[in-house]
Amino acid sequence: MNCIIIEDQAPAQRILIKYIKDFGTMTLAGTFSDAIQAMSFLKSNSVDLIFLDIHLPKISGIDFLKSLPHPPAVILTTAFSEYALEGYDLNIVDYLLKPFSFDRFLQAVSKVNTTANSESASKESVSLFVKSGYDYINILIKDILFIKSDLDYTEIHTSGKTEVSSESLSYWEQKLPSEQFTRVHKSYLINISAIRKLTGNQIYLNDDNVIPIGRAYKEEFMSKYVK
Repeated sequence: MNCIIIEDQAPAQRILIKYIKDFGTMTLAGTFSDAIQAMSFLKSNSVDLIFLDIHLPKISGIDFLKSLPHPPAVILTTAFSEYALEGYDLNIVDYLLKPFSFDRFLQAVSKVNTTANSESASKESVSLFVKSGYDYINILIKDILFIKSDLDYTEIHTSGKTEVSSESLSYWEQKLPSEQFTRVHKSYLINISAIRKLTGNQIYLNDDNVIPIGRAYKEEFMSKYVK
């Protein structure tokens, strides 16, 4: 995911540059101190995400955003919370109120993967960060085989590995692309591409895990996927 920073304050630039580097799967294509410089860059370059300050010299971040006919994903950064509502009216991904932590930065960036603005990115390379205990684990979406709900947490199963998350199964159902993942049981969300065969009320995955199909989900599953 390519991104740029439009920020006129050097300390804020440094924080964003560090967070982008620590994130690990983003490429910083440019850093600009005003929107005019960024406009010139965007005429001949495309990006997936803009970190945009609101208070900028020459032209404000909001006016800059309004001027873009087909804007990429945008995360606003500012010290003034009163601009949040106007930003959301412009379909921004998130709003970071300065000073913001790396955890808050991760929350904002993770939303980019589920917005229409990220459709141009290859789905094979899209990943998300899963909070597991005190760590944030970067997982490729295509590597997720299934997610199982277990009381107050969920287990995210990839090939040969399982990560535990405090998020609910409903959260992951909304977070992950609906064309790739489907609910087949009150306790299971599965990756369609990981299915090896279907026998009776059981789904066999490529790694030999067997997932039950709940009665409430079977009819919709059969009509949607079994021809």
